[in-house]
Order: sequence, then structure tokens, then C-alpha cells
Amino acid sequence: MSTSKLTLNLVEGSISFDFTPEAARNLQSVIAELMQQLKSVAAKNAAGSSGKATPQKSTEYQYTGDVFLEIFCNPNIWPSPFAAKVLITLRDERIRITTEAELTRVYDDINQYLEQIE
Repeated sequence: MSTSKLTLNLVEGSISFDFTPEAARNLQSVIAELMQQLKSVAAKNAAGSSGKATPQKSTEYQYTGDVFLEIFCNPNIWPSPFAAKVLITLRDERIRITTEAELTRVYDDINQYLEQIE
């Protein structure tokens, strides 16, 4: 299983780590699904639908390889995919980083990673 460095751009700075193409494709589909979920909620709100919105299930992605990566997003607190942020936890046996990143930026970073390796 080959790995390449994935770089995720954060609000301030970036992090790079070994990541497999298969894991990147899985993460890409999870984030695409989350973005679609957020777009449909935003469309319902824009249409002025009455009543309380149906709570959406949180998105949680986990990858275990050279590092442990977890990406979490509660879609119920964001008005659109363009405003949404995800919580990123990256750790190994020596260090743990927990930070926030823009959802659309993470999606773009994954797409760029896949374009470079394919």
C-alpha cells in the first residue's frame, strides 16, 4: 500500500502526513456527502420551509495508518457548506494535534492530493 503526503491547510498554517490514495478517496466521498447534506439544509432554509429542521447526523471519519486521523463535523450548526468547519485530530505515539479547518478547503486539499498522485 503506497502512501504520499497529504497536506491539509488550516485556518492558520497547515499539516502534512502520510496518507494512502484509497483513504483519500474514502475521505473525499465522506466530505462530498457532508457537503450535499449541508447544501440541502441550506436550500430548505432559503425556501423558507416552516417548522423545525430535522436534525442531521454528525459526520465522523477515522483513518488509522502511520498516524490516526479523525475528522468531525456537526452539520446542524452550519448554515451552508461554505461556512462549515471541521474538527481535525491528528496523532501518533509522540504528538497530538486538534484544530479546525474550513470544510471546503479540506475538500479542495483532498482533490489536489488525488490529482497529484493519479
